[in-house]
Amino acid sequence: MELITGSQPNVLKAIGNTPIVKLNHIGQDVESDIYVKLEFMNPGGSIKDRIGAYMLDEAIKDGTLKPGGTIIEGTSGNTGVGLAMWAAVHGYKCIFVLADKQSKEKIDNLRAFGAKVVVCPTNVEPEDPRSYYSVSKNLAKTIPNSFYVNQYDNLHNRNTHYNWTAPEIVEQTKGDFDTFMATVGTGGTISGIGKYLKEKMPHVKNIGIDCEGSIVAHYARTGEYCEAKSYVLEGVGEDFIPENYDFDVIDDWEIIGDKESFLMTRRLLKEEGIYAGGSAGAAICGALKYARKLDKPERILVVLHDSGNRYASKIYNDDWMSDNGYLDSSFDVQIKDVLKKLGKSADVVTIQDTSSIGEALDLMVSKGISQLPVLTTDGQLKGLVTETKLLRPVLMGEFSKSDNISLAFDNKYKTVDANELLSNVADALLQKEVALVTDAGKVVDILTDIDVLKYISETRTY
Repeated sequence: MELITGSQPNVLKAIGNTPIVKLNHIGQDVESDIYVKLEFMNPGGSIKDRIGAYMLDEAIKDGTLKPGGTIIEGTSGNTGVGLAMWAAVHGYKCIFVLADKQSKEKIDNLRAFGAKVVVCPTNVEPEDPRSYYSVSKNLAKTIPNSFYVNQYDNLHNRNTHYNWTAPEIVEQTKGDFDTFMATVGTGGTISGIGKYLKEKMPHVKNIGIDCEGSIVAHYARTGEYCEAKSYVLEGVGEDFIPENYDFDVIDDWEIIGDKESFLMTRRLLKEEGIYAGGSAGAAICGALKYARKLDKPERILVVLHDSGNRYASKIYNDDWMSDNGYLDSSFDVQIKDVLKKLGKSADVVTIQDTSSIGEALDLMVSKGISQLPVLTTDGQLKGLVTETKLLRPVLMGEFSKSDNISLAFDNKYKTVDANELLSNVADALLQKEVALVTDAGKVVDILTDIDVLKYISETRTY
């Protein structure tokens, strides 16, 4: 029977023709317009669907992938999905080797395809026998009838983008843009698209976006290797130079860090409705840095490589972001500035430790306060009396008004200097403790969890 009109014979034929959209909120502080190509809308969720299908089609043509063979690859996850999707359609087995920094979602995705997954340590040299480069190569040597894809040095990687992605971009845009930008990893995307654009649109600049800790941009600029450092971003940067790089077609570089990339990734979802991976945040950070240097506005086209659903347990997880120090926090401000923002008075009402409970009650009622620091006659802080600490004992008759105030001390408070960061008392406030703020040893104010919530509501944009 013939295919239904508008349908495709299999999922692989649905790869490509991903849309290009304009950013409308992010980037309002620059004059240039930023457009993004949504490669996560490929059926496997990333731009790597393209190279997975293209490289394996070529391997079939040249006879390096034989019937019944096993496909082996070292991957950060996305290429593995592209290869696994092709393998599922054509009936091949797969083994993928990943570094242990890759998200759980990526590993689970590959196993869902029926692939075997080997996880290796991240912080080892490429030549180390434990690295995912070395392990994947060794597996290919020992498993009969296997094909090692080697996306790093397999030039069909960049040929994919020269012959497929780049012509698609030019057809979609009619060449109506000034600069092309992409994050770099294997080098295939920036080199393949960059080469085609240089041939067809010589005026277009190609800008690579590398990450802190990677050696690629440094090597491109100096021709010298430097020491790679650890970073958390997935699919961006390298600690060696793959053969897919064609540095002649890359005009310049921007370098970004983990935190700014992750925060921008979250902004893309909240402000633009674009659910993309961490490399997308890196790409937009790079585009904004580039745009801020320009003398005149440009139309900038940026590739967003993969989907956000592979980072739900990491970048889009508040606990993970907070635990790793990536979340922008309203707590990173001096306490004195918080008090100033709230317009709180520095005239703190206190009571001496020789006073009675009745005097404390009268003072709290007349002043409309719920916390009352207790001081010694020489001005030293001795304790804190709170309405919650007084209420039950007074109602039950355990305390009389003539009893000394020392019976009602509350120890749920933390003493902090006004110059300290609010983050230093965050845990205490979350535990419903009160922060007694001091300046030169003198209690000058009181900070509660309600104060912090009020501060956040007045300063943070949701």
